[in-house]
Amino acid sequence: MLGRLFGRRGERPGADADALAAPPRRRNGMYTLEALGDRRVQALLAAAGAGDWEALTEALGPFDLGRDDRVLSELADVRGVQEWIGPIVEQEKEHRATALLISGARHVIWGWEARTSARAGDVTREQWRVFHERLRTAEEQLLEAAELRPDWVTPWRRLLTSGRGMSLGDAVNGARFDAALRRDPLDVSTHLEWVSHLQPRWGGEPGQALAFARDALGRTPQGHRLGCVIAVAHIEEWVESDRPDVLETPDTRAELQVAARHSILHPSHVRGPGWQHDFNLFAMALSLAEERDVIREVFRELDGAYTTWPWRYLSEP
Repeated sequence: MLGRLFGRRGERPGADADALAAPPRRRNGMYTLEALGDRRVQALLAAAGAGDWEALTEALGPFDLGRDDRVLSELADVRGVQEWIGPIVEQEKEHRATALLISGARHVIWGWEARTSARAGDVTREQWRVFHERLRTAEEQLLEAAELRPDWVTPWRRLLTSGRGMSLGDAVNGARFDAALRRDPLDVSTHLEWVSHLQPRWGGEPGQALAFARDALGRTPQGHRLGCVIAVAHIEEWVESDRPDVLETPDTRAELQVAARHSILHPSHVRGPGWQHDFNLFAMALSLAEERDVIREVFRELDGAYTTWPWRYLSEP
């Protein structure tokens, strides 16, 4: 089925001079999206990988790291950043908030790397110690970044993840969620993180995340990518369920169709760097729901671009 869906290739709206050319494809027509498919992000990640702070701050020119969590995520995933950014955090004056934000976000990811994705009962005492040590550093740095730049939303979104890992409870995490939405009521990353927070495995109630996602979609303007919250809520419902066919219902298919046409497939939707991530969210949710119509449009627009998340939930993506 995927081969047929990937078969039609046409001009993609919103293409620009900064878009990276698609690399050689696999036999199934797919390729892994790198650097959000953007030359400017590619330069940013190269500077981060080389530990070149001056080049990194220059490459950040086109981006607002305090509001663009997608670009921040790319930086936080660069291995080794934690090895060189410590002295920058201590010495930097002009870009101190930026250094704190990048370091804090990296320490959250680095902490989870120590914990691994194993079940809590399978995590060793040493892994827990390193996990919490790194998250405590992240908390300190992100809170200071938020204090230095009270207009930024991304520190609060990242504090939701560290707060969940530190088991800080609903009162603290709820306050952080509210702080993020005060700065941007439609911040996509904050909403997606809250969907995870509301899952039963993190103490939420069954159906709570989906109800939250539906309320968010009702407040979302047409063409806004926040519609992805519906796709993620359904994927998380599938992850939590013991039934692999839990999404294969007419109501779920209809809800995903409406959300996709309201957001990523709406004519007013604007594609920024990494827009393929949103399309992959819908691609997986629609696939799990055995939807046959809208999914063709989604895969056709992707033209083979694959993002690791959310497909990593599958044993054979």
